[in-house]
Amino acid sequence: MAAAWVFAETVDGTPRPVVLEMLTRARGLGQAEAVALGPGASKAVESLGRHGAERVYLNEDDAFRDVLAQPAVDVLSGLIEKHQPSLVLFGMTNDGRDVASRLSARLGAPLIANATDLAQKDGGWAVVTPVFGGTMLVTTVPKGQPALVLVRPKAFAAEAKGGGAAQVEQVSVTIDTNRPMARVLKREREQASGPRLEEATIIVSGGRGLGAPENFKILDELAAELGAAVGASRAVVDAGWKPYSFQIGQTGKTVKPAVYLAFGISGAMQHTVGMKGAKTIIAVNKDPEAPIFKIADLGVVGDVHKIVPMLTQEIRSRKGK
Repeated sequence: MAAAWVFAETVDGTPRPVVLEMLTRARGLGQAEAVALGPGASKAVESLGRHGAERVYLNEDDAFRDVLAQPAVDVLSGLIEKHQPSLVLFGMTNDGRDVASRLSARLGAPLIANATDLAQKDGGWAVVTPVFGGTMLVTTVPKGQPALVLVRPKAFAAEAKGGGAAQVEQVSVTIDTNRPMARVLKREREQASGPRLEEATIIVSGGRGLGAPENFKILDELAAELGAAVGASRAVVDAGWKPYSFQIGQTGKTVKPAVYLAFGISGAMQHTVGMKGAKTIIAVNKDPEAPIFKIADLGVVGDVHKIVPMLTQEIRSRKGK
């Protein structure tokens, strides 16, 4: 049976959501295994096993946290040479991109980015990626093995399975950190309230139609009443109204909430590719020809500055506030 590996990024011992999504898909493709590197990675073994990893290659050296990419590439290339997996999946995160691209150069192996699906084909792999803002899908069959694939978050749903725990194989390696290489000098934890954008069931998102950064206050108030996360379009982030962590779209985050409320967002393809998987899309825009209305389940032509406060007040009244 072909081995499908997942590069299991962890944060303080917790797998990133995209890791569990990839493992869920990998276990249907062959023998799913994971590579978890860095301090606290052993804490993730149970979760990795529940989501499909039959074996976890583990090393908790501090170097994987303090030095960018290079040590991980050294370990992965050695493991791949020894065990010969046919497929290695990486999440489309900053670290995932860095490690995958370096590994591709090291191995001379093809790397396909932004994948949303994959399947076995003719003894190899067929990888599906969206192009032109998600309006078309392209299927690529890379030659040679292993195939290296960067998977877009939310491409698959993470589902735990029954069964035994993952076997753990400790990876013994000496990491030379004296060589010139990029290092992490400082980490800052972003202060945020409410649910995480990637995990929220309701998202309230704003675009340039809000007019000014201070007008996001009305979205914050609405989100607080709904228990929702607040997102933004790229235009808003580029204008400096909100940090990059708020951005939804092709160059931002991919979300799949139960309800997505878009206020003052025109609906360019670069944005909709990151949120069109929402179960219900509600859009408010003063332009009746705004592209967002083409994918919205409910569209309202109107002034967001009037509609959002009215909606917030209505929710409060129904709560008895």
